Amino acid sequence: MKFNVKKISGKARLGNLSLMHGNVQTPAFMTVGTYGSVKSLTNQDLDDCNVPIILCNAYHLMIRPEENLIKKAGGLHKFMNWNKPILTDSGGYQIMSLSSLNKIEKDIGAIFKSHIDGKKIILSPEKS
Repeated sequence: MKFNVKKISGKARLGNLSLMHGNVQTPAFMTVGTYGSVKSLTNQDLDDCNVPIILCNAYHLMIRPEENLIKKAGGLHKFMNWNKPILTDSGGYQIMSLSSLNKIEKDIGAIFKSHIDGKKIILSPEKS
């Protein structure tokens, strides 16, 4: 990953984020694909709109479709059939917003009870 500032104007900056799967000009609008897909749009639609990057949610991906399914597909890019950059958040927001559904264990991470099936889910810094 590499970030280059191209131009500064006051507090604003124009830049280029170079990632393994492509470059993203910043600032950039990130299309949200919480569960690994963008609702109501195909990947062709996204390409037609020149979408440079998709934002996915680590916590929600762990709940559904689940980590093992993504691994079985060969990773998130293959699961999504998306060859451009993907940004996944850390899941930190869900640790705070769903605090009634989780317990923080200092040496383990956040332990959630799935709202889907009650299964125990551990979101550690490493997994995040």
